[in-house]
Amino acid sequence: MTEQRGRTVTVLGSTGSIGCSTVDLLYSAQDATPGRFRVRALVGGRNVTLLAEQARALNAECAVIHDESLGAELERLLQGTGIACAAGREAVIAAAAMPADWTMAAITGAAGLEPVLASIRNGGTLALANKEALVCAGDVMLRAVSEAGATLLPVDSEHNAIFQSLAGSPMRAVEKIVLTASGGPFRNATLDAMRAATPEVALRHPTWSMGAKISIDSATMANKGLEVIEAARLFGVTDAEIDVLVHPQSVVHGLVQFRDGSLIAQCGVADMRVPIANTLAWPDRMETNAARLDLAQVARLDFEAPDPMRFPALGLARQALRAGGAAPTVFSAANEIAVDAFLGRRIGFLDIASVIDATLESLGNNPPIGDLAAVLHWDARARALACEHVTRMSASVGASVVGDTLLDA
Repeated sequence: MTEQRGRTVTVLGSTGSIGCSTVDLLYSAQDATPGRFRVRALVGGRNVTLLAEQARALNAECAVIHDESLGAELERLLQGTGIACAAGREAVIAAAAMPADWTMAAITGAAGLEPVLASIRNGGTLALANKEALVCAGDVMLRAVSEAGATLLPVDSEHNAIFQSLAGSPMRAVEKIVLTASGGPFRNATLDAMRAATPEVALRHPTWSMGAKISIDSATMANKGLEVIEAARLFGVTDAEIDVLVHPQSVVHGLVQFRDGSLIAQCGVADMRVPIANTLAWPDRMETNAARLDLAQVARLDFEAPDPMRFPALGLARQALRAGGAAPTVFSAANEIAVDAFLGRRIGFLDIASVIDATLESLGNNPPIGDLAAVLHWDARARALACEHVTRMSASVGASVVGDTLLDA
């Protein structure tokens, strides 16, 4: 029934890296199967020109820009199209709340929490690319999914790989799951080289094309830590049941070790359109323009354990997962502040993990997280603490810090 009338789609974060890949799939589907998808809302961060282009090309019902100061420009760019326009935080949440069969949640960081929860309450399918939503507010979010009868599908390449490798198997048949990591630009770097790394160097991911925040998270392996926490929430497993392997070819995206000894892996090219398409067409599959994997050309697949000395953020994330309560929220918030400070050249690359560690140490008592208000409280508290630590670290150069949330461009 849904396919006959066209599946309604909303893209939160349409102008970011994941959002652009989603829009590209919608363009292709529009050409191949007109009417298969109908776009309800597109939400962008600050790139108002791109948002307007996307809205026009997909004939969206509405377009929303997060930066309120760009509202008038969006209206000018879409004048005469009949596409509704809005701007600002409340408009973003209202767009997320519009009933849609499928919603892509790709607003980076804690800024995506309220829009994600607004979307879940519709009871549709949520394709989750914002890992912080499950990390910061896992219990709150999963409870909302259950209450609304919504469907939650993972878009992160690693979690989507686990989802595909499970192929409907019950979790009682699973011994462990394995997330892979490329190792980022510093896989073979010395600690001295990492200590001296500039943002330009840290942003040079060897395999994936991603936004700045995610690229730095990959370089520190904080992203893998966030993914460990997210995997525990998504698949109901413990820290001990999640392994991480560095796999520089980025061909194997995730594996499931079953209790009978079978090891099932999902492989593919490093192209986010593949996992996005898996969720967009689920339970069916759709054609994509992604390149096909040529194993003969790849020739070899390497795996190694991550180095805890050079990538301490991964261990800190596991520590936060085991602690539970507010600790995962604090980890995520402190990481956002630290990444923002590094990109702003206020702290060094290795200081990112130091800020996270110091903020977790400053947490004191570790209360449970029962609702969104508690999540936002501890998120704000962690940001304030992290800002204090950043200020102390950068005091030698007289730098100041403002803990702005990073949004997709």
